[in-house]
Amino acid sequence: MESLISRMQAVQSPIIPVVAELIQSCPGTISLGQGVVSYSPPPEAIELLPKFLAEPTNHLYKAVEGISPLQTALAAKLQDFNGIEINEENCIVVTAGSNMAFMNAVLAITSVGDEVILNTPYYFNHEMAITMAGCRPVVVKCDENYQLRPEAIASAITPKTQAVVTISPNNPTGAVYSEQALQQVNQICHDRGIYHISDEAYEYFTYNGVKHISPGAFAGSSKYTISLYSLSKAYGFASWRIGYMVIPKHLLVPVKKVQDTILICPPVISQYAALGALQAKDDYLKNHIAAIAQVRQVVLDSLNSLQDLCTIAPADGAFYFFLKVHTQVDSFELVKRLIREHQVAVIPGTSFGMDDGCYLRVAYGALQKQTAKEGIERLVRGLQKICKVH
Repeated sequence: MESLISRMQAVQSPIIPVVAELIQSCPGTISLGQGVVSYSPPPEAIELLPKFLAEPTNHLYKAVEGISPLQTALAAKLQDFNGIEINEENCIVVTAGSNMAFMNAVLAITSVGDEVILNTPYYFNHEMAITMAGCRPVVVKCDENYQLRPEAIASAITPKTQAVVTISPNNPTGAVYSEQALQQVNQICHDRGIYHISDEAYEYFTYNGVKHISPGAFAGSSKYTISLYSLSKAYGFASWRIGYMVIPKHLLVPVKKVQDTILICPPVISQYAALGALQAKDDYLKNHIAAIAQVRQVVLDSLNSLQDLCTIAPADGAFYFFLKVHTQVDSFELVKRLIREHQVAVIPGTSFGMDDGCYLRVAYGALQKQTAKEGIERLVRGLQKICKVH
């Protein structure tokens, strides 16, 4: 029987539910853990739901790659915001969130034993998906500011490498990669005949005038670039499970095989909500992201008092800061103590592949300004107290 579960034994346990259980055992804990936003979906998303209910055939299976009106709306959004033109070389597949899109991509382009390059710190679900598929994640360290190192990525490519994964704006670090670095990585993938998987779930969340760049918009990149998107973050409906991917046209058949097997079709009710969300007024995103930017500043102001205790890298995107804590305490042990003794929760860096020190991911998107201020003050006091002892 042991051999039957060996595939999953190699996969790390998802950290968010583990931390959620710790939070439940300590009532009153403020969570700086999960990466979600505090605001609700736009009214346009909810207003489209009666239209879904009014059509009886909407309760039946629909196209594996998504309903036609949503495909059309996404093509327009990709052109306007990302600079990606949908043409004869690429296509859109609507998915149940961008985690599903990543799994689709990995299963479509790899065989058991293949390699996929991740940049550390990586997003834990990416590492889990690659391992689950029977492939090997090859990790390449980012620099001290969590920026890409294209030469190191090129050096890590072997005959078994099928893809390089980049996430910008980044989870867990909040770093935004430069156009030059993304172009270098995209060119390396072209030259070596492998795929560039670009996760852009946080595309709207950039600050200080920093601009989001989509590698899928680079000239000639359509045939080997896979772009992943999510509506969970920007439109405040994480539980609706809706995202999409832009893939080379030659991957459509394998991706549809994966999606039809796991999902059949993306939830049609969520596709209607997505269609409505894409019609939201510009102020919806602008105002909510401006509010998150204010929370971000409150968090940063408090974190700056930890400069003797932590290294705080620049983070112009997403809604995370990634701290390197100068302590001998194990990061998961530190997380447990922060919850138990100071009623504040963060995520340990080990989940993101950082085992050469003590790292913590701090998420601030889900909190109103006052709660974030209290939460971050608890974190600062807790780190000062726990790490001072050691």
